[in-house]
Amino acid sequence: MDNATYIVTNPERKVLYTGVTSSLPRRIVEHYLNRGNNKSYAGRYFCYCLIWYDVFPTMYEAIEAEKRIKGKSRAWKDELITRSNPRWKFLNEEILGEWPPRKTLPF
Repeated sequence: MDNATYIVTNPERKVLYTGVTSSLPRRIVEHYLNRGNNKSYAGRYFCYCLIWYDVFPTMYEAIEAEKRIKGKSRAWKDELITRSNPRWKFLNEEILGEWPPRKTLPF
């Protein structure tokens, strides 16, 4: 899965992190392995639960989408997520084929 903009949250669904990647499966595992690491925002707040993503033909378009989303309010982001994922279901297993990652490690 190439050129994706994505939003992850923590297990309590309280904190959002928006990112961009050329490999969504790899990036989700990286967030999971980084959980609890105070040196990064996503790590500090245990943001590794995928709740929204979109795929783009080019990295430029994915980065532009990330910038747009990051500039919006929390309420706007909540609505974006809810439109495609009303229950805020964690999509990690859908993307990786397993959760937590065992076979998909290491990359």
